[in-house]
Amino acid sequence: MPAKGKHRRPKSPRFARSIAVAGTGGAALALPLLGATGAHAAAPAAAVAQKAEKAVTAAPVAAKKVVGTKTYRVKTGDYLSKIAAEQSVRGGWKKLYSDNRSVIGGDPALIHPGLKLTVGAKAVSGGATQSSAQAPAPAAKADSAPAPQAAAKSTAGYTLPVAGGSVGTSYKVAGSMWSSGYHTGVDFVVPTGTTIKSIAAGTVVSAGWGGAYGNQVVIQHADGKYSQYAHMSALSVSAGQTVTAGRQIGLSGATGNVTGPHLHFEIRTTPNYGSDVDPVAYLRSHGVAVG
Repeated sequence: MPAKGKHRRPKSPRFARSIAVAGTGGAALALPLLGATGAHAAAPAAAVAQKAEKAVTAAPVAAKKVVGTKTYRVKTGDYLSKIAAEQSVRGGWKKLYSDNRSVIGGDPALIHPGLKLTVGAKAVSGGATQSSAQAPAPAAKADSAPAPQAAAKSTAGYTLPVAGGSVGTSYKVAGSMWSSGYHTGVDFVVPTGTTIKSIAAGTVVSAGWGGAYGNQVVIQHADGKYSQYAHMSALSVSAGQTVTAGRQIGLSGATGNVTGPHLHFEIRTTPNYGSDVDPVAYLRSHGVAVG
């Protein structure tokens, strides 16, 4: 019996302990092994951190599955950048053109209703979620239209008609779609709304609707040559007006007989159709570089 008025001293809890005996010859070594709880508590902090790091690294990255290709039939009013945007083509009109170059041909602006285009395979995210430890790659910018190249440069009073844009159909390319049997100018592939400039100082001979050319402007220059700008969405000048080199005369578009937005540009010996000369050679002769 404990003494009166005194309490029993509680016993401290004992950790589970076992003894491992390793024998070598006649000697034996007793090794105390902590229980499971004690072992985890005694794990070094560095080891725990290393395990956590491995767990994060091993976290599954977003799985991707590939959606099969499909066929798109070109409709009236279609053009590559429009189709690429509607069909969510990664890489924009350039990727769509690259995948279908053998069908479209050398000019990405010349697509016609009924033409069948292949919309390429597209990777979409699915499955596991990306690890938060990995910074997501920056989202790709939608390429809804051809990217402008270098700004138009003026040399000796002459300049390019557009500030950038790749050359599409070249001069004298043969084809049954042209009444002359060949392309009478050069096409600059630019999106609708691109500023069109007079290549040199001159006088506006005509500005208005030009049938298959859509909205067009024709300018007479000091050397007696005429420059023509076709398929424009808007005009900024009128007949009889004088302009300087680089002066805005309108905006590019897809009016008239076209399958997509671009600038059709000609150099002529008269203001009329059929008197065309090589426009690229003409610009280069005046020190203007054409891509």
